[in-house]
Amino acid sequence: MSASSITMTGFGVSPGLVCAPLMRMTPPVITDPDESPGNDFGHEVQRVWQALAEVAEQLSAIAASGPGGAILEAGAAMASDPALVQAAARHIGEGVPTAHSLSLAVDGYVSQLEALGGYMAERAADLRDIRNRAVALLLDVPMPGIPRPGLPFILAAEDLSPADTAGLADSEAVGLLTERGGPTSHTAILARSLGLPAVVGCAEAAAVPNGTPVILDGRAGTVEAHPSSERQQQVLQQARSRQQPRTHGPGRTADQHAIALLTNIGTPGDASRAAQADNEGVGLFRTEFLFLDRREPPTIDEQIHAYTQVFTAFKGRAVTVRTLDAGSDKPLPFLRLPPEDNPALGVRGLRTSTIVPGILETQLKALVAAQQRTGVQMKVMAPMVSTAQEAAQFADLARSYGVQTVGIMIEVPSAALLAHDLLHHVDFASIGTNDLAQYTLAADRTAHPLAHLLDPWQPALLTLIAQVCSAAAALGRPAGVCGEAAADPLLAPVLAGLGVSSLSMATPAVAPVRDALAQLTLQECKDLAASALYAGEPHTARTTAQRMSDAFVAVASERQEA
Repeated sequence: MSASSITMTGFGVSPGLVCAPLMRMTPPVITDPDESPGNDFGHEVQRVWQALAEVAEQLSAIAASGPGGAILEAGAAMASDPALVQAAARHIGEGVPTAHSLSLAVDGYVSQLEALGGYMAERAADLRDIRNRAVALLLDVPMPGIPRPGLPFILAAEDLSPADTAGLADSEAVGLLTERGGPTSHTAILARSLGLPAVVGCAEAAAVPNGTPVILDGRAGTVEAHPSSERQQQVLQQARSRQQPRTHGPGRTADQHAIALLTNIGTPGDASRAAQADNEGVGLFRTEFLFLDRREPPTIDEQIHAYTQVFTAFKGRAVTVRTLDAGSDKPLPFLRLPPEDNPALGVRGLRTSTIVPGILETQLKALVAAQQRTGVQMKVMAPMVSTAQEAAQFADLARSYGVQTVGIMIEVPSAALLAHDLLHHVDFASIGTNDLAQYTLAADRTAHPLAHLLDPWQPALLTLIAQVCSAAAALGRPAGVCGEAAADPLLAPVLAGLGVSSLSMATPAVAPVRDALAQLTLQECKDLAASALYAGEPHTARTTAQRMSDAFVAVASERQEA
């Protein structure tokens, strides 16, 4: 390491080791309040409407062709909201220039969302992206976004919108570094779905100049600026050795204990891509994609068609479907849910079916019809189940419509603490670590200052996972993890040691997780789990697990050589 090198830390949210120059996002255009306003009020309002409509089309097109479709479709729905046009029209009527009128309109809504905090504050970043895109169209200037330097680079930004992150798929970016964000942010989720090494929440990155050579380790969460030439060569060699998967097929520990390795999907496009990969099926099919941009709920025929597309892609493998997870971070206009002071603790997930009759029943009918058409191995689970009574009611309803394998999401502490009672009524459980961490640590998953509390290595979270797995084992039920924790190759063996039977993650994460499991026996995984549970805090848990894992692998290698 050279004397001038600087090492910074953030949250490693997508594993991988890369070395490349740092490049920053192209900044958005700043509108001028003093430019001449348009003379024709109706024409200027029409221009705003057309610009926003084009942005909505752009976002929908990106959603259809790449990962993170559900998140991007939500952005398209925001761009299509007539309230934005109406707010801009008021400013245009006051003689404000058109582009600046739109900026003022969006900024007003951004302020409202930021005042609400939590997930709604995160949506403010999406609104800013919509503003920047629409203003560029109105002013006929280049769209702000990802640079095109003609060489591999690490993209740096304060934060990224879902559209920006998805746009990395066809860029030369080999890594991602942001000053804001946490382990469960949209940027983190989309980076994993793209297989891009990423570090978020690294505030010190703001001081790194454009073009600086940088080493980014998405597993360790470290960023090294100004490394020496020798250090750069060393890292490039390490990166090449990490890239090739060493194992294939079903997930297994070194002593052949099965841990099913599944993928998370959100759209038929996601399904098509994921079905080509080496995985054992779908552990989380987020069905919200079909509902996000709707003023009225999709018909049963529309749902059957969409589900059939997904099931056909995975014929011969299992597909676990999560029923509509609406409310809080996924507000759906057609549900017409009343305003809530704290939506994350309000009507969301399974709870929406209690006040919007027919939505869940129609979805269950459509899922069963699609399953009958394709013959896929379908499992259906409900989100945000909190009590044994809710588990029993959902199981009875799903089975009455013909669902043969019924499960629940474990996302709240009450469900984890009483897992034995809840699992008595269903066939399996899937642990959503993102929300379970949020509710266990009382830390909003979108609040940047609290991101450290959402670390999946938190002993409290691991303790609850262990408790769920113990209850599931006592009843002979499988219990998997479908939260972002499943994608960490170091944490995966720990989860296996806690008793998890399956891991579901973004498709690019499957190969490194498979390799990590294959190097350790089940007993070694249990030893790692015990060390993590008693570590006391996340950093110690992570570093101890890494040290123990390296030692186990070294001993096994020595045995093979002997």
